[in-house]
Parts: sequence; structure tokens; C-alpha cells
Amino acid sequence: MDIDWEPLRKIIDENERFVLTSHVRPDADAIGSEIGMATLLEDLGKRVRIINPSAMPDHLEFLDTNRRVLKVGQDYDNASIEAADVHIILDTSAWVQLGDLAKVIRKTPAKKVVIDHHVSSDDLGAIEFKDTTSEATGTLVVRLADALGLPIPAEAATPLFAAIATDTGWFRFPSTRGETLRIAARLMDLGVEPHAVFQALYERRTLARLKLAGNVLSRVEVTCNGVLAYASVSLEDFKQTGAKPADTEDLVNECLMIDGTRAAFIAIEQYNRSVKVSFRSRSDLNVAAVAERFGGGGHRQAAGAVLTGPVPTVVSQVLAAMTSAIGCDEPVSPPSL
Repeated sequence: MDIDWEPLRKIIDENERFVLTSHVRPDADAIGSEIGMATLLEDLGKRVRIINPSAMPDHLEFLDTNRRVLKVGQDYDNASIEAADVHIILDTSAWVQLGDLAKVIRKTPAKKVVIDHHVSSDDLGAIEFKDTTSEATGTLVVRLADALGLPIPAEAATPLFAAIATDTGWFRFPSTRGETLRIAARLMDLGVEPHAVFQALYERRTLARLKLAGNVLSRVEVTCNGVLAYASVSLEDFKQTGAKPADTEDLVNECLMIDGTRAAFIAIEQYNRSVKVSFRSRSDLNVAAVAERFGGGGHRQAAGAVLTGPVPTVVSQVLAAMTSAIGCDEPVSPPSL
């Protein structure tokens, strides 16, 4: 899907102060896209700040060598954000995903721009540059640079590579195309070391994370004749193991490793007692549509939502929605959590 980037070229040319934002609990695509976009703008002489509704996850700090990713209310105040000329939102176009920044974005007089690849979308009052067929927002940043005739700064290479590699499951998801690998090769030519990025992302597990995974995976349930797997994480799990919410990343994918499983979800209790649900599919099942029923969204094969707890209630609600979407004819027993 081609994007006409010319309106964004005009916005960039005519303005000086930019604030970049992404979703709560940012992943590598969010962080990598923000850093990539920031370096492009700064090379054009623009003043740029990256301000998110959530703090930088510990395991992604290696992408932000200049410590430029800030958290609203902690590192930067609302007035400074509102004073920007342009507010660029990357890797989401949903109000619920913007957390405390949603209130600021609603009231700021700044021009609003969205660069995103998710199917689910709200009207943020922004000019949208979206390609829902794109494998990652990081890819869109590279395509923007090409459209504007800008070189990719070496500083942006590793963050953009991590953005694309993680959102394609390290180039194994069906969204991976020839263009994906050609972009990855270009970034490698700028100095990216894929083995080092992989090690930083996946081979620095803490003992607490391993213990958490053991607890959670020991409770995985399978239903719908083996098609659907699900699990849950409670605050007690974090307390017992010393793990952090960020340590739950990718646990839902473990459920998809069960032979015969075509869909999965995991419900994770948050410190504010809400419950984050991550959905995955490796079939025609559109989990974004399921997530939207709960106020969330995402991609056809990877989506998320935040519900009001307690965890057993949320699991029961989501289980009913998922089995209905699958068309499961197997009687579903109440989850044993």
C-alpha cells in the first residue's frame, strides 16, 4: 500500500518544534520508530523531543544510547508538550493506547500526525500516514526517509532494525517480504549487528523472568479441541518471583508453540488492578476484531486490550469471545486459575 508522503514533507518544512509519542508499554517497534524519526528530523535542523506515556522498558534501553526517550509527568511537563508545533504519534492510532498523554494531545493546538501500521484506529484529529499491510512502523519511517530523499542516520540503524525484526518475529512471520529483508540489509550496511541485537533482546533474561515463565506456563490451558491456548499472570506471580510486568513479553507466543494451537491469549494483572490481554493468531482468526470488542485493537494476528479485573472474570469474558470467534463446538469449562 503506497503512502503519499508529500503532505508530511510540507508539515516538516514549515515547522520547527516536534514532539514524538507512542503507545503505553512501548515495544521495540515503538521505541525504534521514535528514535529513527527523531534522528531524521534533527538532521533537518528541527527541535525534537520523544515523550511517552510510559517509561522506557529496561530491556530496550540499549536502543536509546542518548537517553532521549522521556516519560510525561516525570521527565517533561504538559506545558512543554503543548508548546510544540507538531505532535507525531507513531505505532498507534488509538486513544486508549496513549494513556495520560491522550488528555494533552486532545487539548494541544499543535498539528497532529499519525504514522502507523495497525488496523484498529480512532479519530485522533490527525493527518494519517498509515499502511496496515506494513510489517512494522519502523519500515514506514524508512520509507518516509526514502520518499523525502533523506539518508538513514547511522544512529537510527539499530533502533529501526530492532523495530522491524521484533514486529516480524525475527523475520519469520508471514508479514515478512522481500522488501523487509532488503531494508534489513541496508541497515546492516550502516553498522547493525543482528546477533548483538538478538542477544540484547532475547538472551538477557533474569532469573526472576525465568521463574515467572515457569509459573505461568505451568498453568496454560488448552480448549476448542486444542486450537486455543490461554494463560494468566497475577500480581502474586510478580511478588513470588520478583519479576516485572515487562517480563511477560512474548509469553503469549509460548502458548502458540503447542502443537495444534492456532490462537492464544494471556491475561496480565497490572499494578493498578486493570488486566492487559494480549491476543495472538496463526490462522485466519482476526484477533484485532476480538480485541476491539473490549476497547482494544491491533493487527489481525497480534492485538491487545485492557479490561477491568479481576483476572478470573477477564479470562472468562475473553475465553467466551475467543471461542465464539473460532466457532468452537467443544464445551468450554470455567478456567482453573
